[in-house]
Amino acid sequence: MDAAPLATDSALGNRLLAALPEESYRKLSPFLEPVQLPLGMALYESGGAQGYVYFPTSSIVSLLYVLENGSSAEIAVTGCEGVVGIALFMGGETTPSRAVVQSAGHGYRLRAAVLKKAFESGGALQYLLLRFTQALITQMTQTAVCNRHHAVEQQLCRWLLLSLDRLPANELVMTQELIANMLGVRREGVTEAAGRLQAEGLIEYSRGRITVLDRDQLEARVCECYAVVKKEYDRLLPPPSASGASETS
Repeated sequence: MDAAPLATDSALGNRLLAALPEESYRKLSPFLEPVQLPLGMALYESGGAQGYVYFPTSSIVSLLYVLENGSSAEIAVTGCEGVVGIALFMGGETTPSRAVVQSAGHGYRLRAAVLKKAFESGGALQYLLLRFTQALITQMTQTAVCNRHHAVEQQLCRWLLLSLDRLPANELVMTQELIANMLGVRREGVTEAAGRLQAEGLIEYSRGRITVLDRDQLEARVCECYAVVKKEYDRLLPPPSASGASETS
């Protein structure tokens, strides 16, 4: 079956939506609601009801696990390659994680009832959502391993590369304090690691903006975890060239 037409509909900036066959996309598109996703917006809270799933197009959402004392650590990120709110179609309804916008942008949301009906009917949407879920589980698993066994600098490189893969530019708006919260490490550790990367010309950091100057060197410095996650996403999900995010009509 042919993929949905790329046209000018920015919902096709999401790779999962763009990979749907034309008929499947046309059935779903009237229910897709465009939304702005500002930095720090919580799409759902730990244990809270999820009324929508979100398909980011130009934003990145962090999935965070929050402890009883209020501290948190990032367990995965999702951008234009996927969907936020997998508990709705996996049958759990709620999740102990929290979803917060890490990089501001846009996306589309779909009501829970519409998503469930479409998922339960099987077909292309169910297939894509399940493959995305497998890739997301890989990212979560690898993040846990990385946070336990690898240096803060390697974790920072992984985080930067995963974010860059989900953005059209090489700049991120993010303070070192927020990065430390995401990684679950001390701010001093992030400051030291970012300072080394900046001194060696890999990044430039100023006023909460991180610009990556040498991606090749970042990839040379990162631990194996980044490659493991990227390989699994590339294997399971539609390539960027198949989506509205990287092609024009």
